Amino acid sequence: MNTPDDRRDHPPTARPGLDEELAHLGRAEHIPAWLRPTGPENRLPVAAAILVAVALQLTLPDKYGLHPRWLMPGLELVLLVVLTAINPIRLTRTTKVGRYASLTLVAAITVDNSCSAGFLNYDILTAKASGDALGLMASGAAIYFTNIIAFGIWYWEYDRGGPFIRAAGTVPHPDFLFPQMATAHVAPPDWEPRFLDYLYVSFTNVMAFSPTDTMPLSRWAKTLMAFQSAIALSTVALVIARAVNVLK
Repeated sequence: MNTPDDRRDHPPTARPGLDEELAHLGRAEHIPAWLRPTGPENRLPVAAAILVAVALQLTLPDKYGLHPRWLMPGLELVLLVVLTAINPIRLTRTTKVGRYASLTLVAAITVDNSCSAGFLNYDILTAKASGDALGLMASGAAIYFTNIIAFGIWYWEYDRGGPFIRAAGTVPHPDFLFPQMATAHVAPPDWEPRFLDYLYVSFTNVMAFSPTDTMPLSRWAKTLMAFQSAIALSTVALVIARAVNVLK
């Protein structure tokens, strides 16, 4: 391909409009991937995270879960099967059924885990919790990591309208400002946020109880991050305090 200097020295003889087309392509190459249409995202990392969350829910004692105990994990698995049937590997088909199923699934995980955290905290505050320090720590850890997964999916589902709209590149205003967006030269030109990026945001939020390298911009993002931190902080503080008391 000729360089701009070559084109000045040798005027084009090709079809009319070639200069305008080349100029447009040149501008497109400088648009970050997260601002332009890109390929569909892989479903497998999200599906794997959901399966881990279901497994963690099932490890909790029955008294810390909604009843019947199989209902919420069973619903989550059914919804995961529906979503996998619609988009087995790549998120190529957007449907209302798929959208509602995705939101219902993450809502089910969040409600079940939040109730588990509430039941555990209540038992600790009312001195009804088990004297088994290891069991308490295991229950707290299961709730803690399920919390990370659930809110990681929320962030992934809602940032700039969700994975399908992000891939279409139609919404320029992000709900989360990743470092690669603010400083483009630190990332390859084809970088765009994927599920693992949102899972990392969720992980650092419950570890630091505040944003770290990625800033929430919209009100809903700030609200979700605050709610997630409140669940994590209350559970961790009470479980650790009770476990330490048992071990004395």
